[in-house]
Amino acid sequence: MELISAGHQVLGLARTDAGARSLAEAGAQVHRGDLEDRESLRNGAAASDAVLHTAFRHDWTRISESCELDKRAIETIGDVLQGSSRPFIVTSGVGAAQGRAATEEDPPLSSPSLPRVSEVTAIALLERGVRTSVMRLPQVHDTVKQGLVTPLIALARAKGVSAYVGDGSNRWPAAHVTDVARLYRLALDKFTAGARYHAVAEEGVPLKDIATAIGHGLNVPVISISPEQAQEHFGFFGFFAGRDARVSSAQTQVTLGWNPTGPDLLTDLGNVRYTQA
Repeated sequence: MELISAGHQVLGLARTDAGARSLAEAGAQVHRGDLEDRESLRNGAAASDAVLHTAFRHDWTRISESCELDKRAIETIGDVLQGSSRPFIVTSGVGAAQGRAATEEDPPLSSPSLPRVSEVTAIALLERGVRTSVMRLPQVHDTVKQGLVTPLIALARAKGVSAYVGDGSNRWPAAHVTDVARLYRLALDKFTAGARYHAVAEEGVPLKDIATAIGHGLNVPVISISPEQAQEHFGFFGFFAGRDARVSSAQTQVTLGWNPTGPDLLTDLGNVRYTQA
């Protein structure tokens, strides 16, 4: 909707009928396909003056496969765009820095627990002459979805407690979905090959505050668990639950003239319809 309102014609990849309807209702043209359908990706990229890659299969039980699928999708689109002047914005995640807020100059997140190589793949394409830039996302939220917080809500509902690790002072960065959409539009309109942007409105929201909001919404106890218990309680999300990731977007805001104005994460968590699964 942000791109359409700014005068862009949008061709959106839709995997499902519901996705196709949503795109059509927003005024976009629908391109049916899937990340696993490389031909659909080639055809969509060939028909576009610029490509924004925002899709990722969030199957945490097969995270290595999901990351490999993302890598192949980026490479497939890059093959089509190579040799042209068409922009390609690749979505990645924010990283972390020891003892300070991570900046756009810091290297991408690298961990065996999360083998996502979106940014590394984008850089490799840049070296081949593809005009790529990178958008690093935090927890992107509204009252329906909140990034990694959404599965935390599901976990708290299933276990009957909303938990955080230790004193819960570790932080997750966040941004409202409308602010993030506007940043993608600015990054496209002011495109710079090789740029890295942080779509971060809040540098870090303490996990204790997030867990407390979830507990209040679900009407379940809020508890602290030890780092040793985190893997057992959170499963795969044990990697994230105790992670401190304060992230700055100061450079992004200055470079693109971006000023986040949407609701903060805790406000949206206070307005989630927790009675709906």
